Amino acid sequence: MYEFRDRVEAGRKLGLALAGLRGKDAVVLGLPRGGVPVAAEVAKALDAPLDVIVVRKLGVPFQPEVAMGAIGEGGARVLDRRVVSVARLTEDDLRTVEARERALLESRLERYRQGRPPKDLSGRTAIIVDDGIATGSTARVACKVARQLGAARVILAVPVAPVRAMDSLPEADQVLSLISPRNFQTVGYYYRDFSPTADEEVVHLLDAAARRDQSQRPGQASGVDQDVHIAVDGVSINGDLHLPDRCRAVVVFAHGSGSSRHSPRNRYVASVLQGAGLGTLLLDLLTPPEEVNRENVFDIPLLAERLSAATRWLNGRADTAACRVGYFGASTGAGAALWAAAEPGASVDAVVSRGGRPDLAGPRLAAVRAPTLLLVGGADTQVLALNRQAMDLMRAPVHLETIPGATHLFEEPGTLGQVAALAREWFSRYLTPEGAAEGVQEAPL
Repeated sequence: MYEFRDRVEAGRKLGLALAGLRGKDAVVLGLPRGGVPVAAEVAKALDAPLDVIVVRKLGVPFQPEVAMGAIGEGGARVLDRRVVSVARLTEDDLRTVEARERALLESRLERYRQGRPPKDLSGRTAIIVDDGIATGSTARVACKVARQLGAARVILAVPVAPVRAMDSLPEADQVLSLISPRNFQTVGYYYRDFSPTADEEVVHLLDAAARRDQSQRPGQASGVDQDVHIAVDGVSINGDLHLPDRCRAVVVFAHGSGSSRHSPRNRYVASVLQGAGLGTLLLDLLTPPEEVNRENVFDIPLLAERLSAATRWLNGRADTAACRVGYFGASTGAGAALWAAAEPGASVDAVVSRGGRPDLAGPRLAAVRAPTLLLVGGADTQVLALNRQAMDLMRAPVHLETIPGATHLFEEPGTLGQVAALAREWFSRYLTPEGAAEGVQEAPL
């Protein structure tokens, strides 16, 4: 059973349910890691600041799995006095455990915020968001911590939570769950894509939110962040367009089979590229009715034509007509990206394939002129072999980079961060004016 395609879709639906809080001086606080992609979409919907709320359990010294309390930043501490009393713990015991856990908490906050100060909750509404609730213990502590940090009102909002948990969260002034099944399974049961969220994704979502806040200040240029609809072949395909102020290059994303423009992996990579000053266009190359027919998902000529049409659409916009264009393709989307890049007169200046199927472009590979970077997981042996075969057919500058230990979806810690960093370097080299001048002369990475 799937209620949500992924955390991004869940966050968008949650944002709609919370629309009444727009303009109500709210701060959206994501529980790392999985709650942050959900919270990011809620913050966008409410036009509210985004931050994280990190809590650490305080375990009994001689039985760490038993919680005697929890801590949050700013010196916030919540204790279960009954457990402390039964375990006969002294103040020295508490200080020792708290010192260790606080050091870990501060380290995580430093990693996530990258030197940014925490959002001030004093007198404001704190909306605490996670990707779901199972027992509710972490959410309860987070609500208490938000209250201790000065929040006047605390709202706990999640896509899914069991009925029994909804009835036992008195720490929140309001609890919202989009679905509350009585026969609750696990949180991941209600998502089609519940792949792990990496620390790198949390960092870049917070970075993107900070840039959005900065751009909305009076006198600041705002660029473009909008949903777009592109007419092609009698249908309309949907996309998410981000353009920085004075945009010089745009990377168009073509997702793989079974995914969408809401793919958390592609959105994470897009956020890294945006941080380098690049525009991004994440596309659904098929309409929802077309996706039902699985044959369309593997119709590479059809997908490539849609990609080419989106590129022509970019070339026809006043704010992107002068921009260089790159393609980032994942899985079958990489085959479509290379097929489109091989079209006569294609205005594509660089291609990056993540776990891609370049072999699906077949004999067209020899006609690709754009410098191409192939990124494959070292443990994805079958796809790695297909990429090596495709390399032999290509005449454009091409480089194959294997990510050690990574499987097809790059779910292993740190591997998606490597993909994003390599893609950023490749596109910066070939799409930005100064990088492009160097890239013509240099060998690939």
